[in-house]
Amino acid sequence: MDFSDLTLFVRIARLASISAAARDLGITPAAASARLASFEKELGSRLVHRTTRVTTLTEDGAAFLPHAEHLLESAELARVALGRGNATPNGVLRIAAPSSFARMHIVPGLPEFTSRYPDLRLDMRISDSVVDLVEGGFDVAVRYADLGDSSFVARRIAPDKRVLVASPGYLERHGEPQSPEELAKHACLVVGTLDLWTFQGPGGEVTAKRIAPTLRINDGGAVRDAARDGLGIALMATWCAADEIRAGSLLPILREFPLVSTQTLWAIYPSSRELAPKVRVFIDWLVERIGPEPYWDRGLLR
Repeated sequence: MDFSDLTLFVRIARLASISAAARDLGITPAAASARLASFEKELGSRLVHRTTRVTTLTEDGAAFLPHAEHLLESAELARVALGRGNATPNGVLRIAAPSSFARMHIVPGLPEFTSRYPDLRLDMRISDSVVDLVEGGFDVAVRYADLGDSSFVARRIAPDKRVLVASPGYLERHGEPQSPEELAKHACLVVGTLDLWTFQGPGGEVTAKRIAPTLRINDGGAVRDAARDGLGIALMATWCAADEIRAGSLLPILREFPLVSTQTLWAIYPSSRELAPKVRVFIDWLVERIGPEPYWDRGLLR
């Protein structure tokens, strides 16, 4: 397989134009079209739909694209290992991240990240569903989980600290619970499937309570907003509710019974892949941005 053909295909996919890819590579559109046709014949599959206005990927082309990108990246890493090539991060970095966390803590920092690494292009999938990194062709994922899969290499980003919160209005109307047992008398809001709330008592004893929620939403930001608007008591990650806690629109409750959480924020990538420069700089930047003590937790619950 000719790496120049792979490069041409990836450029066509990213620019959605054979002519634009040809200009980018310094060849004529006719030559690019002929090379693409020859490459498709070699593979025995049509990779793109050609029209006069735009070039789009076929189903086979979309499935082949992440693997083509990975082959080109592996070739670059091999050149770097031999002391040749350019180790400066470049190309497309494909990132998977949880929706609320990405919106609140990754996307706001991207102007600074992209100014550091102008040769990188970012392709980010934000979703609370756990994606298959290898099948989806992702370079790196941010996850908050109890990580136990040895097929990934993981770097710890931050603890995923949890707290129970309610609005001042809700507490004024319904009173503040004084123990986990009293939660049964209150409206409770749940993020996704997180309806088992585990507490550590003043004497170190651990108590787990299965919550019957009055409202369940599969998005942390939406649950936070519902709690802020007085709908009930919610278990929230501090990275999601820190601004509201500081502003006083959400108040921490049951402070004598801190929540027990084994979850951690991780940056992970497949162990089958060597750590590419573009992945390394992204993970380093994220660790630097969040800090040894996450910036959202500094002075929050003291």
